[in-house]
Amino acid sequence: MPSASLAVVRRVHPDKVRIAALSVAITLNLTALLFALRPLAPQIAHVIDTASVDVRIIEPPPKAPPPPDIVVKPLPKPVPVTAPVHVPVVHVQPAVPPVITTPPTTEPSQNSKPVPTTTPVVAPPSIAPGVTSLAYRSSPLRFPAQGIRARMEGTVMLLVLVDENGKPLEVKIEQSSGYPLLDKSAREQVLSGWLFQPAVIDGHTVKAWARVPVSFALQQL
Repeated sequence: MPSASLAVVRRVHPDKVRIAALSVAITLNLTALLFALRPLAPQIAHVIDTASVDVRIIEPPPKAPPPPDIVVKPLPKPVPVTAPVHVPVVHVQPAVPPVITTPPTTEPSQNSKPVPTTTPVVAPPSIAPGVTSLAYRSSPLRFPAQGIRARMEGTVMLLVLVDENGKPLEVKIEQSSGYPLLDKSAREQVLSGWLFQPAVIDGHTVKAWARVPVSFALQQL
């Protein structure tokens, strides 16, 4: 039977010499580090002392006031518009009582005499109303020479105011003949040379307006 070797577990015991050597090395390193940092110690301390941190406290912004409450008001009711009513105004005149006049009653006396009644005399008007037609007493008429050369013809209607003696006082042209020359000639001739029978009212001669036609015709030359 072959022989087999069994593994034997060995416990590792700490090496005191090695531990001591590591401790010495660590101590030396720390001492060298302290000596290296010693010149920088005052500067590090000064930096720590002079370093200041400004701490500002930021206050929160003031809160905005809350919005006012919304008040809901009801809408006003529409007022109905009524059309104006026109009331007719009736003017009533006060009734005037009739005045009753009674003739005075006089008792007839024996000595009373009848009073004669007089008829009022009405004076005749100074001018006859309206326009009348008067008879001619004298009506000379000359045809203007310029009208003959220009072959003018026509009839002028005149309104003539005749006095109590039949003489023209005023002459107006009522209707033209179409030619100012004939109209002017007729007016001037009637006013200066014509005579009429005056108008008579209640036996008295009065003034009157008369309508007088004056004709200019070349055939009458």
